[in-house]
This record gives sequence, structure tokens and C-alpha cells, in this order.
Amino acid sequence: MKEKILVAGGQGFWGDLLDAPVRQVEGGPIDYLMLDYLAEVTMSIMQKQRARDPSAGYARDFVPLVKQILHACVERDIKVMANAGGVNVRGCADAVRDVARELNLSRKFKIGIVTGDDILDRIDELLARGIELRSMDTGEPLSIVRERIQSANAYLGAWPMVEALNKGAQIVITGRATDTGLTLAPIIHEFGWREDDWDKLSAGTIAGHIIECGAQCSGGNCQYEWRSIPDLANVGFPIVEASADGTFVVTKHEGTGGRVSVQTIKEQLLYEMGDPMSYITPDCVADFTTIHLEDAGLNRVRVYGIKGRPATDSLKVSISYSAGFKSVGTLVYAWPDAYEKAQAADKILRSRLERLGLKFNQILTEFVGANATHGPLAGTPSPDLAEVQLRVGVRSDNRSAVERFTKEIAPLILTGPPAVTGFAGGRPKVEEIVAYWPALIPKAEIKPRVEVIEA
Repeated sequence: MKEKILVAGGQGFWGDLLDAPVRQVEGGPIDYLMLDYLAEVTMSIMQKQRARDPSAGYARDFVPLVKQILHACVERDIKVMANAGGVNVRGCADAVRDVARELNLSRKFKIGIVTGDDILDRIDELLARGIELRSMDTGEPLSIVRERIQSANAYLGAWPMVEALNKGAQIVITGRATDTGLTLAPIIHEFGWREDDWDKLSAGTIAGHIIECGAQCSGGNCQYEWRSIPDLANVGFPIVEASADGTFVVTKHEGTGGRVSVQTIKEQLLYEMGDPMSYITPDCVADFTTIHLEDAGLNRVRVYGIKGRPATDSLKVSISYSAGFKSVGTLVYAWPDAYEKAQAADKILRSRLERLGLKFNQILTEFVGANATHGPLAGTPSPDLAEVQLRVGVRSDNRSAVERFTKEIAPLILTGPPAVTGFAGGRPKVEEIVAYWPALIPKAEIKPRVEVIEA
């Protein structure tokens, strides 16, 4: 058994720095490359893509990335963990296999495929059996939005990925798995941790939580002394050096920008934090109040002392559904009296919408540059503001009402207050609103499936 393994974070979301994973592979020694692509809304986007094209539905950025790093990963035995499969894990795996053949790497490695998270086709059967999938926010049963559901995926934990690794997979592709599980699985696999070793599982979970958002723990998006963070243009993504006893060090490759410090790690630990004593995942319940952080040298933070409790008997389900339509229009008003002009334009627009008889679920106005970010806390805006952006958004179940709203922004240029600009983008677009429905499902209802194929 190795004394330690190195798990490198390479993507914090679908759309993160494209070259970050390449730099993780090429910048120094690592054992695993962890790539987190999925967010709650991402699943509905992928479901729509697959509805239009059966071969779509996964993170397409992942495939050209694999092409860039595959030779190095095969030669240096770097394993890749990615939830890039979205709602079409098989399609993603097939695309990776095509890349391997193109690079003459067929039969040089194995691809692990983890499915079973997608329950969209099971919704009616589950509801019929009394599994109501009530909203964790409101307590309402899923049946009230049944006809508008777009995607439904249970969060799988680390153990199906561990099974794929145990079967020899060098690239593991999943659908909706927990962000933390992508890091925890390699650690379990390498050190042979037990399913009831709650303290160690919690430590691996917290390691995954720290690096799941990429450079957010190595200097990016850092509030504390952010001006002093060096060379963010060359920011180094994080690496976990994990040990068998559950302790680990967070670091990054030498020669990269950013900073790994106790403060940057603290800020990431607070990300998406609910009850710090009960950070619930499919694999364990981690107690964040037991975390100890210690400066272990330049760009090195040691994490230790973590305690955990048994996993619950439920899995979280991420469900998305259609919730009407929206559009956002903007205009920029210039000095003098920029804020007053924007306020007047808003009143004129609302009066015209009312005159047209248009009904909206909500109309929201923001004055960017005056109070959009901090709202009432911004106080009274200065009358000498150089420019203010009027931003008005509407939402409605009636698409035609939203479409008519989009035609009422441009007329303000010549029929409203003076000195307006910023309409170069043209008429606002109508967008479908995708709403989020979190729910719980008994673990016994979800049967993960693991397959390992030769590339």
C-alpha cells in the first residue's frame, strides 16, 4: 500500500479553465485527476440536449481534454475520475473510446461506467408506490409539477466508483455522483478503507469538498487579502496528498500562481455549508466542527482530526422542472442624473406594460451601479454617478407576455429619458425557466450499475 496518494482537482464546474487539467497532468506528479462538471441545472441542460440529439447529453469538453492528456495518463498511470457522463454516460464513454482508437491506445486502458442515478423514467412508478419525493424546501409532493419535470437524478456516492477502480478502470465516468465522491473513491480504493470507517470516510469527504471547486481553494474567489494573491492568471489548481490514516495535505504544483493557505481553505470549507456538524453525503455524515487546519509550509495546509458518523438511509435527488419563461432587458443611462433617469425609465416601462394589459408573475428592477448588489444596504446612491444600468427582468407562465416585454425596451431610447446607451446587444431573448426540486429517496430504491470496458 502506498504511504500517500495525490488527487488533483482539475475542473470546478462545466466551463472552468480548459487548460487546468492539462496543467495538473503536466505540472508535476499526481496519481488521480478529479474532474467535476455537474451542477443542479446542468442535468436539465444535458437532458434537453439529448432530447434533440440521442448522442448528446454529456460534457463534450471532456472528450477533447481526454485527447490532450490520454498519452500522459496511460504512460504515467494517472487515473481520471469524472462525472462528465451527465445523462448519457455510455455516449461519453463511447466518445472516449473513439479518442483512444484515434490515438492508437486501444486496449491500453479500461473505462469504468457508473450509471443508475437517472430516475426520470421511474417517476410515475415511484409516485404510484407512495414515494412522494416531497420538496426538501416546501414539503410539497412532486406530483404537483409532474408534467413539467425535465430531469431527475439521485446523487450516487463513492462506492460504485470504488468498484470500477477495483475492476481495473483507469478512467471512471459517472452521471450524477457527489462532488466529494470523486475524490473519496480513489482514496478508499488505494487504502482499502471499510464502509463503516466513518472518521476516515469523513476525512476523504472533506478532502473532496475542499478541492471540488477547483482554484476556489487555491486563491481564486478569495475574499481575504485578495489583492495579495500572486499571479491568478497562472493560478494553480489544488492537489490533495492523502494518507491512509485519514490525514491529508492540500497543496498545488510548484511554479503556479495563487495561494494555498489556512485562510483559503477555510473559505472553501464554508462553501455550501449547512449544519457544520452534519455534512450529509451518501457515504457518511462528516462533522466539520472537528476539522483542524495547520500551516505545513509554503502552499501546504495539513488537515487532520476529522470525525464522522454513519451514513443515512436516504439519497438526495436533484429534480428540475419547467417553471415558465423570463427575459431581462438592460439600458445604460449616463451622467448627469444617471440614477434619476434610470428610475424614470423604469416607471415609464411599467406604466406601458400595465397599459398593454400584460400580467407577470414577477417584475424585478435593478439599478446596476447604484444598488443592484447590496440592495437597501447600499444606502442612498450618489447623484453624481457617472452611469447606471437599468436592468429589468420579468417572468411569467405566458410566453407571449414575455415576448411582448422584449419589444418594449428599445422604444425607451427615443421615448424616455435622455442619454441612453448600451443597447448594442439588441432585443432581449425569451428564456425558459428551469426550477430546482430537491428531494430524498430511500437508498434501497437506487441500484447503481458498474461496468468496465476495454478502450
